Amino acid sequence: MSGQSTYQPQNAALRWLERRLPIGGLIHSSFVAYPTPRNLNYWWTFGGILTVMLAVQIVSGIVLAMHYTPHVDYAFNSVETIMRDVNFGWLLRYVHSNGASMFFLAAYIHMFRGMYYGSYKEPREVLWILGVILLLLLMIMTGFMGYVLPWGQMSFWAATVITNLFSAIPGVGESIVTWLWGGYAVGNPTLNRFYSLHYLLPFVIVGVVVLHVWALHVAGQNNPTGIEPQSDKDTVAFTPYATIKDAFGLSVFFVLFAWFVFYVPNYLGHPDNYIPANPAVTPTHIVPEWYYLPFYAILRAIPSKLGGGDGACGRDHYRGVSAVARHLAGALGPLSPALSTVFLGLRAGLYRARLARLKTGGRQLCLRGAHSDRLLLRPLPDHSAAPWRARDHQAGAELDLCGCAQGQGLGGGDPAGARARNLARHVLIERRG
Repeated sequence: MSGQSTYQPQNAALRWLERRLPIGGLIHSSFVAYPTPRNLNYWWTFGGILTVMLAVQIVSGIVLAMHYTPHVDYAFNSVETIMRDVNFGWLLRYVHSNGASMFFLAAYIHMFRGMYYGSYKEPREVLWILGVILLLLLMIMTGFMGYVLPWGQMSFWAATVITNLFSAIPGVGESIVTWLWGGYAVGNPTLNRFYSLHYLLPFVIVGVVVLHVWALHVAGQNNPTGIEPQSDKDTVAFTPYATIKDAFGLSVFFVLFAWFVFYVPNYLGHPDNYIPANPAVTPTHIVPEWYYLPFYAILRAIPSKLGGGDGACGRDHYRGVSAVARHLAGALGPLSPALSTVFLGLRAGLYRARLARLKTGGRQLCLRGAHSDRLLLRPLPDHSAAPWRARDHQAGAELDLCGCAQGQGLGGGDPAGARARNLARHVLIERRG
């Protein structure tokens, strides 16, 4: 649906090139004479905004890659060197990190606009499919791998949690995780692979964007009414009408972008990522960037590693399942008793599984004593006390063996370690009594 090009080069060299490779005519017909519906609103400007943001991310990322060191011993310090010693390195890093958030914001708006106005319907199915591929490349692969590169606490543990989800695949899950890690734990091979792919995938995204624009020009743009243009009177040339509107929308978007970069550059990040990665210390709350939070909530709410993230989120599944029960019960009214029964059953099943792990893994309680949830050691009311008391004695014996009760466990003589050991011992003594 590209417009009829009237492009005629004035320069003799360009006329010679145009006869042999009509690239000027292609650009003119696609971005100047291209007919667009005259009733498009500002929600349609986010496609152009995403194109500009992709260019910003690629340019800033290439310059950052010149100074970054993809090694577990130097990655964190290389980022700090960029911030402190490289000319305008702080600006490049903040533009790139906040640009990722702005990219996702524009992508989500662009996607929901397409859903709201039915841009996925015939004849634009291929256009929609290419958009979904772009979102997956952007979200699951490029964005996640870039988040790992600073090699802070959140970076390391995000890599550990997400890659461990592949272990739920029956039969080959463990092999896939080992292959992703390049070993038996997240380490230097993992960081190198993520760095290489994070550098490569944006250029793959550019290729898919070209296909996306091509599919758009073949099918034509949708419009708020959903009615295809019937004549030339229903359309206007892309330039200057649509380009001026896109330029204004981009200017407003860049004001928001600049506010984050220059005034609150760390607002959308996590303070724990300014702590160097430490495999021996798990953060209290492992949370992703804001643009992954809906998917993280799904992983926490579903008590299955294959359908959610049981192994990834641990004790937070109790709270996730309880939250789902409360929200659904409040929303569905008359079905509340049945839903409560179902979700309490799920909670009880998770609770029993947790205690079974406690029975055979006292060392885990030693390592996570500071974060133990009293609720997880409290028996359900419809069970006798004897089995739980036996389990508590078993866990206490294993706790003593790993050195926590004698003050020889993780943390040595520091106050945090002492509080962890005292909490674990207090809970066990209370259960025995």
